[in-house]
Amino acid sequence: MDTGIIFDFKKFSIHDGPGIRTTVFLKGCPLNCVWCHNPEGISPYPEIHFWESRCIACGDCVEACPNEAIAFVEGLRVWQRDQCTRCGACGVVCPAEAVQLVGKTMTVSEVIAEIEKDVVCYDQSGGGVTFSGGEPLAQPEFLKSSLQACKERYIHTAVDTSGLASPEHFRQILPFTDLFLFDIKLIDEKRHIEYTGVSNKLIHSNLRELAQTDTNISVRIPIIPSINADAENIRQTGAYLASLGSIRHIDILPYHNIASDKYRRSGSEYTIAEIQPPSAEQMGQIARQLESYGLCVTIGG
Repeated sequence: MDTGIIFDFKKFSIHDGPGIRTTVFLKGCPLNCVWCHNPEGISPYPEIHFWESRCIACGDCVEACPNEAIAFVEGLRVWQRDQCTRCGACGVVCPAEAVQLVGKTMTVSEVIAEIEKDVVCYDQSGGGVTFSGGEPLAQPEFLKSSLQACKERYIHTAVDTSGLASPEHFRQILPFTDLFLFDIKLIDEKRHIEYTGVSNKLIHSNLRELAQTDTNISVRIPIIPSINADAENIRQTGAYLASLGSIRHIDILPYHNIASDKYRRSGSEYTIAEIQPPSAEQMGQIARQLESYGLCVTIGG
């Protein structure tokens, strides 16, 4: 497929693979993790975000909306989401940039043109491009075409994945992917369903299959206190990853709650706002527990 829906480009990224990278965020994800820090990537469709603090109550968006989904009542902007078709007309006319359409249809050529702007950084740092999301494999044909175009230009490629995708889609992108950043969240299936909305059986099956290839895999584990930071889950995770044999590098990522503003902009509820990030001491303890299984562990930012 020649077109896909992109919701962001992150330039000069240093946390999504080796070197300096451009991270391309694709919309759509089959998981609904309660801690998701990119909630704008869950829906496969464009959506409207509203920055209340930027709004100057000029009323231009009211005039521009073709569906009468916006009104001002006693000086406050009221948004009828059920009438909104996400056309983005309100964002086009907003002088304060208080309204943004999140999600843009782009061709592979357009994405590659954006990536190629920073080729000199990739060459000098050993970097490249990382496709993230959402779940990039939710747009499998577009992802494959984009990866193939990068490889034709000798650009290092990484795919940041939840692991929940068709095994065949993993096989299709394998020849064009230099590195998989593979997320593991919870080992117990019931708890995985409780906190992500889906079973982890296919995720584990895909990781086992990938581990049998000669591809480079870095497992990433978000650490969320009171959800998956307990010693038993870490023990099960360490034993599971060690059993795969070929996987040695693990990156543990401390939870942060800075995504709460994103939920507010989209009108969604952030249900775990009360959870605090893990302490440096707790992250160190988890790293040491995983290292006891012969795994090489780094603590991400």
